[in-house]
Amino acid sequence: MGLLSSQGFIQTGRAALRKTLNGMQEKIVDSEDNNTLGKVAQKSDRICYCNWLLVWSVISLAHRVHGCPEKCLCNTASKTADCKNRGFTEIPARLPPEIQILQLQNNRIWRINQNAFTATPLLKILDLSNNSVSSVAPGAFQKLRYLQVLNLTRNMIHYIENKTFSFLPHLKELDLSSNSIIRLPETFGNSTGNITLLSVKHNKLQKMERILLESLPNLKVVLFKDNPWQCNCNIFGLKLWLENFLYRGGISDGIICSAPGIRKGKELLKVPYELFGACSLRTALHLASSHHHHHGYEHRGSLKHGPHGELGDGGRAGCEPKAKARPVSLRHAIATVVITGVVCGIVCLMMLAAAVYGCAYAAITAKYHREHPAKQHGAPEKKELLESSLP
Repeated sequence: MGLLSSQGFIQTGRAALRKTLNGMQEKIVDSEDNNTLGKVAQKSDRICYCNWLLVWSVISLAHRVHGCPEKCLCNTASKTADCKNRGFTEIPARLPPEIQILQLQNNRIWRINQNAFTATPLLKILDLSNNSVSSVAPGAFQKLRYLQVLNLTRNMIHYIENKTFSFLPHLKELDLSSNSIIRLPETFGNSTGNITLLSVKHNKLQKMERILLESLPNLKVVLFKDNPWQCNCNIFGLKLWLENFLYRGGISDGIICSAPGIRKGKELLKVPYELFGACSLRTALHLASSHHHHHGYEHRGSLKHGPHGELGDGGRAGCEPKAKARPVSLRHAIATVVITGVVCGIVCLMMLAAAVYGCAYAAITAKYHREHPAKQHGAPEKKELLESSLP
């Protein structure tokens, strides 16, 4: 029996029960004039009343199990439960198990418990926008294996823990914008590789782990707008990932630096690599290798406190390139090019002069030998005469 037909049946039962009770009252009044008929009527009415109580109990039980919460509107055709703007402070209970779209926006829900969606395993779209959610229990969404769209915008979320969205193999759109998120994990959870749209705009993120984005191979759109991004060594890996993402045809609104001062307001992709010169490439490669082999926060913490102090927040000063890094490097590069050009030019001129001198000397020598052939053979003739005159 569908939701609408069940509700219609319940309303019909309520009307019939109300009509019967009114009739019972009228018959009780009439029984004062006719005691005999009144006794018969009362007995009949008692039987009818008991029967209706039994029917009403069955209907009420069916309504509680398969019905729609009193403040919500359920539609069996679209498999939608409309619970928005109803003043809920938690996920409503007794939702129809067959619904696929649940609208809970514009309420006062502050926490999502672990078993909040156990009764609605077929959900595909869940809208929790514009609530007061500040805490999401681990595994709160793990029963929603068919979920495709999850909207958590305009809430009060500060942290997203590891594997918060585990076991959502069909999730395609995850919108976390307009919260107060200051940290994202290294992974959203198991079986989340099909996400194609991720929005973290309008939060308080200063950095983002490159390994998190690499765990989402099907990303097509990622939105970073309006976050206080710190464009230092900690964001260098994100810069490399974003360049590759855009090269492969991805769509992004870009990352605008908020600090340090010399890069404030600049787009991360337009910050030259020379300004990241103080970030050790060897350390960056070591970090990438460590992330691929160790996915725990403990190992990342040990890297933060390494001898170079280049990766953690505490070592940010050592990681930060100097403000004059680019001009100094540019002058050295120009001087090197000029000196190299001058040296190469001098060597080329010397080689050219030597070649000209050699050719001129060879030409003069050849001309001399052509003009004085006798002198060339005179010495052997004199040697023969001397040898013949000797006894």
